[in-house]
Amino acid sequence: MATQRQRLGGWLPEKEEQVAQFRKQFAAQARERAATAMTSSVIDEFASFIREDPVIRMNFARAIDEALAEGFELGYANIDECLQMLDAILTYAPPFSESSLIHCPVNAILDWPMVMPSGYALFRDPAFNRHMKRVLNVWSGYLSGPYSRVHLNTDAPNGWFSPEADSKIGLSQFLCDPEKPYWGFSSWNHFFTREFRPGARPVAQPANDKIIVSACEASPYNIKHDVRLKDEFWIKSQPYSLKEIFTAKETALAERFVGGSIYQAFLSAFYYHRWHAPVSGTVVKAYLVDGTYYSDAESEGEDPGGLNDSQGYISAVAARAVIVIQCDDPAIGEVGCVFIGMAEVSSCMIEALPGQRVRKGDELGYFQYGGSSMCLIFRPGVIDSFVVQPPFSKDESPVKVNAHLATAR
Repeated sequence: MATQRQRLGGWLPEKEEQVAQFRKQFAAQARERAATAMTSSVIDEFASFIREDPVIRMNFARAIDEALAEGFELGYANIDECLQMLDAILTYAPPFSESSLIHCPVNAILDWPMVMPSGYALFRDPAFNRHMKRVLNVWSGYLSGPYSRVHLNTDAPNGWFSPEADSKIGLSQFLCDPEKPYWGFSSWNHFFTREFRPGARPVAQPANDKIIVSACEASPYNIKHDVRLKDEFWIKSQPYSLKEIFTAKETALAERFVGGSIYQAFLSAFYYHRWHAPVSGTVVKAYLVDGTYYSDAESEGEDPGGLNDSQGYISAVAARAVIVIQCDDPAIGEVGCVFIGMAEVSSCMIEALPGQRVRKGDELGYFQYGGSSMCLIFRPGVIDSFVVQPPFSKDESPVKVNAHLATAR
């Protein structure tokens, strides 16, 4: 049995027993639902793909068997039972719970097969990930509709407006109206991407281009200097590899950041999930990168925290949005903003497109539901100092969005 690992951001409980209990209970609900409900077409097509590809079927079946042989309680014993649970997820709205925080239910279901020897290959396969993306997009569609508001109420223990939840979120900071149905939120995703009230997160020194601000409300994870164009991002130290982060098509862009600095931070389940400009300037690049959703780095071993210990690795392989801003201060030049979808986040929504003039603190886009991470990438010689300094712990307090993060030379 694997040793206990860190679970960052509150997306899954610290204790494996709680995650296993969720899987067991959810499997029972999925079996009951399957007795009367038709299977979603996206799951039917996923199942056909798996049946018709012998290598995919082999790796999926072996990953499940390997996890069961290790003694993990999955809630399912084969591919069909796993897909049955994924089908049930498509009409599932995550509840609040202080005792069992399962905010990434798909991650919880796949937690152990994805870190088995056969699972590493399976969850990197491009065709497999295309089907995972379709599944997650269908779920995102449900979470963007009115039927997903089942837990947007004040009822304890599951209500997101209950006193227990409010103590974690601080709802008074956000645009909402307790007098309206569902407090004015049209869907789960509308609640998840809730906006701060004006003035809740003031921009640090808006007229001073040397003051770089945090693009997200996120806890520091790592800072690296002298980053390389190509590096072995899959090894234990997970060095950053610029060519992979920006993609091979954007090699010329990546080359301009060689020798520079990267700041990476992770978002909690309870944090604000919109992105803001860390500098003032003009957007010169904005694009989405298809990638993996549940691929871990073998170098980290069995990681019950899902993707937590693989955040450097996923900057090179996961689905993500890349926005590059040409700063008004020519000494800073371009700043790369990489917003990384972890696990359930299949939707990185870009709002600021090339040619858009942005001021420091202006909104760039947002994550729809799920775990998430972000990197800010600076050209060589730009950063004089970061406000925060490693080593960082799993309980690191977030750097508030629009707060002073770094000072340029």
